Formats: sequence, C-alpha cells, structure tokens
Amino acid sequence: MNQAEDKTCNTIEQTLDGHKAFRKVEEGLYVVKQGSSYVMINVVPWEDRHAVVRCVAQVVKGVEMTPNLTLELLSFNAHLRFGAFAYVEQGSVILFSHSILGGETLDSDELLETIRDVALVSDEWDDKIIERHGGQRMQDLLEEAVFASRTADGPDDFEWSE
Repeated sequence: MNQAEDKTCNTIEQTLDGHKAFRKVEEGLYVVKQGSSYVMINVVPWEDRHAVVRCVAQVVKGVEMTPNLTLELLSFNAHLRFGAFAYVEQGSVILFSHSILGGETLDSDELLETIRDVALVSDEWDDKIIERHGGQRMQDLLEEAVFASRTADGPDDFEWSE
C-alpha cells in the first residue's frame, strides 16, 4: 500500500468510525448500508504515489438492458451532480458509482457527500428500475444468500407432526 492509500484509509476510517451503517471489510475496502443499497468504498492505487476512492453501489441485478432503460439511465446521468449509472453484462448488473482523489487532498466533507449521494441515488433507483424493468435489489440478494447458507445443512423438507 502506498503512502496515499494509507492516508486515504485513515481518513475514511476516522470520518466514518462510529456510524452504525459503516463496516470495514478489509484493508482498503469498506461498506455503508443505506436503505436497501450497499455502497462499497474501495481505495485503489493510482500510479506509485496517488490513491483513488471508488464508491460503487450495485443497484439492480438480473435486469435486461433494454433501449428504454438505457435512455432512462443516460438521461438521468446528464442531470446528476456527480456519479453515473453503469451496466455490467456479466450478471446483468446496473451499478451507480463515483470516484474521488484520495491521499492528502481527501476531504471528509467531500467523502461523506460522495457516499451519501451514491447511497441515496442507489436506494431510490433500485425500486424504480425493478418496478419498470425487473431484477433484484442488493439487499434481497444478500438476504437470499444468508437464508440459503443457513438452510444448506438442514433437512430438505419440513417435518409436520400432529
């Protein structure tokens, strides 16, 4: 980890420490929950002496990228203060993301506003997209995964007794 990455991680941890929705996953990777969305905060190197903070929320998974949905998201991108929607073909995933420069210039207010906007846009738009175009929210996918892991070792059928 370069010096800028280290400084960036320290700023993130000092800024978000104590917030109930904040968790450190591992060095340089954090998550913040907002409503039904999760914002992944990733500190990545940029060349040898810089760092970038990438804030990414998976908005919807399993949605078909139709021309109407594409135009809807691109039109909304044009009006956003910052950040943008993106599409990942593998998994049919719509993301919302924004990156800022880390290191010595990382400002706590800018960091909080970035995370807040990514979280709020994602939380609002997951419902809109699902209502109009289908797919699943990140929260729903995580709940399914937790349920599947908890029931994987259990019986296949519930035994009803009288």
